[in-house]
Amino acid sequence: MPKLSERDRLAELEERQRKAAEDVEKARLALRGKYANLIRELPVERLTERDLREIVTRAIRTGGGAAITALKASPEAGTGATPQPRSPARPTRDKSQRSNAGEEPLPVIGTATDPVTGP
Repeated sequence: MPKLSERDRLAELEERQRKAAEDVEKARLALRGKYANLIRELPVERLTERDLREIVTRAIRTGGGAAITALKASPEAGTGATPQPRSPARPTRDKSQRSNAGEEPLPVIGTATDPVTGP
């Protein structure tokens, strides 16, 4: 077998690289399809599309183990409570019209101590 010229060798390497990129893309799509099938089995209709996207995006960004730990630590975890979809946004009222007497302060989300949203 004759020795390949540098030009032929480069063309062969580029072809292998193209095929490898196609294989990576096929594997990525197959895995995403498998995960999409998992989602089909879950009662996601309890969430808004925006909430589902945010949950999944934050879980991916945070990493699986850390996201699971954070979700298990949430007040809803393990209580058997069925999460309700968020209500549509209501017009805000002037704060001076609200009475805060006897109301518990709302938790702050997105602080540096929040393991999901981070700093």
